[in-house]
Amino acid sequence: MPRRTPPRPGRPGPPPPPPFDPELAAALGVIGERLGTVLNLDDIPAMRGTGIIDRLSDDDLRQDGAFEIEERAVPGPPGEPDISLLIARPTGAATALPALYNIHGGGMILGDNRSGIMPFLDVARELNLVIVSVEYRLAPEHPHPAPVEDAYAGLVWTAGHAGELGIDPGRIIVAGGSAGGGLAAAVALMARDRGGPALAGQMLMCPMLDDRNDTVSSHQMAGLGIWDKSANQTGWTALLGDRRGGPDVSPYAAPARAEDLSGLPPAFIDVGSAETFRDEDVTYASRLWQAGGRAELHVWPGGFHGFESLAPQAVISQDARNAQLTWLRRLLAAG
Repeated sequence: MPRRTPPRPGRPGPPPPPPFDPELAAALGVIGERLGTVLNLDDIPAMRGTGIIDRLSDDDLRQDGAFEIEERAVPGPPGEPDISLLIARPTGAATALPALYNIHGGGMILGDNRSGIMPFLDVARELNLVIVSVEYRLAPEHPHPAPVEDAYAGLVWTAGHAGELGIDPGRIIVAGGSAGGGLAAAVALMARDRGGPALAGQMLMCPMLDDRNDTVSSHQMAGLGIWDKSANQTGWTALLGDRRGGPDVSPYAAPARAEDLSGLPPAFIDVGSAETFRDEDVTYASRLWQAGGRAELHVWPGGFHGFESLAPQAVISQDARNAQLTWLRRLLAAG
């Protein structure tokens, strides 16, 4: 876990950080030691080689027969390689079901289409949903626009083959956490701008939205928690190279750069109060409202980045999961 560097004598330090939830704070040391720290681009290969992200088997994903599991190669962006979609469909479903189109997290540099999928399977069991999870090319080997174009190509294929997959094409929700949340927001922008699939919603959990990495919360939480300012700079640099923080960054790379947030599907955004992404996520929700959009925002007091997945037994983590479930249930009932 990163440690805060004391301010230099005579120079003001960052504002004091909000405290971690006591139950989460007790878990944070163990979690930080297991995850390690990404400080620069040279750390990425070692991080990938540590096995910090478990690769789940098909048997794990079937959940004792609750789901039928298929992995399918489908066309990627024009002129680019095929992409892999992991499809989890409730066993024995006889009608077209709503779908969550999941884009995994990992700071743009880690993970695959099985990463972090178990909580979505829990939601799918509760609400009778299909899960489609996309595997996109990772930075820095594949910088922007490769990750978002892969994610968008998978969405277009999924919507176009909804009947074959047993999916209701009018009830597809794009979802993701952290980098996946940022990519989900970008895919929603792409779908609007390109006349692509009409999404029923966008579910953005602690999304990674702003390459400028210069909010109050990014400074407050430097050296603290999970995925601090330095790690965030590494992730964005992997994706954008020298363009990071400059004037010419596409909103499809960093959705916070979008000038127009009108005409987007209803959004669910949640974030911890004690994490780097707090302020950019709150700003994004506010801008959706200012553009006349629908957004539900939760800022969980004392939550670090990804707390509900990394410390699922904590009371606040269970509250966060219940809020996600409630929003999805309400959205699907309205549709």
